[in-house]
Amino acid sequence: MNTKTQQISIEDFNYPLPDERIAKFPLPKRDESKLLLYRNGEVSESIFKHITDYLPKDSLVVFNNTRVIQARLLFQRLTGAQIEVFCLEPAEPHDYELIFQTTGECCWICLIGNAKKWKEAYLSREIQMDGKTVTLRAEKVESYGETFRIRFLWDEGFSFAEVLDAVGELPIPPYLHRKTEESDLKTYQTVYSKIKGSVAAPTAGLHFTPEVLADLDAKGFQREELTLHVGAGTFKPVKSETIEGHEMHTEYISVRRSTIERVMQNLGHIVAVGTTSVRTLESLYYIGITLASYPEATSTDMIVKQWMPYEEANNRLTAAEALQQILDYLDKHQLNTLVTATQIIIAPGYEFKIVKGIVTNFHQPKSTLLLLISAFVKGDWKNIYDYALAHEFRFLSYGDSSLLL
Repeated sequence: MNTKTQQISIEDFNYPLPDERIAKFPLPKRDESKLLLYRNGEVSESIFKHITDYLPKDSLVVFNNTRVIQARLLFQRLTGAQIEVFCLEPAEPHDYELIFQTTGECCWICLIGNAKKWKEAYLSREIQMDGKTVTLRAEKVESYGETFRIRFLWDEGFSFAEVLDAVGELPIPPYLHRKTEESDLKTYQTVYSKIKGSVAAPTAGLHFTPEVLADLDAKGFQREELTLHVGAGTFKPVKSETIEGHEMHTEYISVRRSTIERVMQNLGHIVAVGTTSVRTLESLYYIGITLASYPEATSTDMIVKQWMPYEEANNRLTAAEALQQILDYLDKHQLNTLVTATQIIIAPGYEFKIVKGIVTNFHQPKSTLLLLISAFVKGDWKNIYDYALAHEFRFLSYGDSSLLL
């Protein structure tokens, strides 16, 4: 085990971020945001809509097509106290696609705001849907420390996806210190989002417009999509002094066989849009490692554990060999898609196996996302962030972008 990585002090990844530098809203035109360029240690800047001028010419650009769900549900107690139920991940059925199609009943793992005040067996509220009054009930089934298993019950005839669309609030990041507005329903989704399941947007993708995507195609760049559903843990600050004490959240990933093949054919030319795409692509390598040792592994066995990359024995295959293990597994089980989860932490000391370029926003101080950036630029993150702060770049989810090569 590379214990040096575990001993990293999170204080070394602190920097002053004045509140006025946090973008509270996006620019009116997504692709007019600034683009910081980091190439061979040199920093310069451009405008995002010109990104195709700077991508290496044989790049395969990989996007995360997850869609943010309206995960916050508000209930009122008879006393007037408001309880917030925040849907984190499906429990029953334990599948994103299926749970949104359920009618009448389903269970989620949830966070609960004001949990101490929830004394009743269940909470309920009425919703207007298609001219009908529908009653939605929430029941506490079990507590798991910070989270709860919640059973939702509602009148049949509507899917849970329709219930969320009717009554749920889009969860914008807590550091924006404002309520969700109507405009966020559009601006806090990427233009290519498709698969419902995230509770936070993969924000690097927010800068892409249909025009920029068309420009990528016109200039001969290849594009692929995968899915990682972003969990609330993405905002969880590292509270321990060293990163060894930080537990990474686990996130669901889904990658088509054809995408894995395309990545394998283009190794050395992979540009990931966002840290979520980076974590998914790099996790593929370690899934291949698991399958090389345990060909009969289940999707649960394949979950990439936080510290797996730092054990020497887990770096013995080439990227192509690891990806081939996944393709063989999918063929053997007649599957078109790899579905599992990852808890990977990418921090200084990590050796990148697949990703050669990253499109990403500017991240919070002392965050695991900043650790990932530092690992990619070999510790040169301060140079990048000092430039961004000195040149009026906008930070965090609705802020400006960077292309790191």
